[in-house]
Amino acid sequence: MSETLESRISAQIDAPVREEVRAFAERLATNAGAEAALFYGSNLRTGELEGVLDFYLLMPGKQEERIWPRVSYHEWEYAGETLRAKVATMSFAQFAKAAAGESRDTTIWARFVQPSALVWQRGEGVRARVLDALGGAAKTAARLAAALGPASGTADDYWRALFQATYRAEFRVEKAGREDSILSVNAAHFDGLLPLAWEAQGIDFTRDGERLSPEMTPEKRKSIIAWWNSRRRLGKSLNLLRLAKASTTFEGAARYAAWKIERHTGMAIEVTPWREKHPLLAAPGVLYKLWRFKRSG
Repeated sequence: MSETLESRISAQIDAPVREEVRAFAERLATNAGAEAALFYGSNLRTGELEGVLDFYLLMPGKQEERIWPRVSYHEWEYAGETLRAKVATMSFAQFAKAAAGESRDTTIWARFVQPSALVWQRGEGVRARVLDALGGAAKTAARLAAALGPASGTADDYWRALFQATYRAEFRVEKAGREDSILSVNAAHFDGLLPLAWEAQGIDFTRDGERLSPEMTPEKRKSIIAWWNSRRRLGKSLNLLRLAKASTTFEGAARYAAWKIERHTGMAIEVTPWREKHPLLAAPGVLYKLWRFKRSG
């Protein structure tokens, strides 16, 4: 049987993960009342527990917050080891809408065309909805890649054009060539994905060895570019709003910052109840302490 986009994503979300990751995901998801937990990021690829595990929790009902997702930091002792997680939470419905390119967002489909694993779900019907949402992300990304990329090129040429465009649209600092590292470390994931995503949405193409040539009318390409431009213009503003929101709603921000500082400098920061409650007000004092620590070293 020939591979399809759905079968590719189905195999992807069943990627093996450590039992510690599944246990942490179940704990986080059940406490939050989520429908599904997606695991992604470098720890998915490496299988390591060191650092911070990245999860998306997909919630039932409508998206209540207009600026999403909500971000939180969690620590948990499991089998004698301290696990750490950064968790993004949003409604399942909004996630699926954003993945399909039906919102102004520029991040969800670009993030989830990359590898992720379904590590916890509430009920059997959830898996099909996850598959549909992640398929939407792949199709959205592949469609824009066809419009932004060359008339003919390798799959990497199209993915590279896509990621370069999305990084420029977001308020974030990435090292030059970040798109190349994404493609190289996830080579097996992206191998063959682009033509599957084109086929799944009826974008015809020809193939000459490794070179692909999407057959897209000028009108279709113009329509996709117009769709992208309307989102690109809002990309930085939306990212700034999310950063501003995170500065006041990031649950566990003080513990996360303390862990990061100790990890990178060796200086331990006591997370007092006041610092936990007022991380922004505590920041100047912590930075001064860090400055003195570095000078004394």
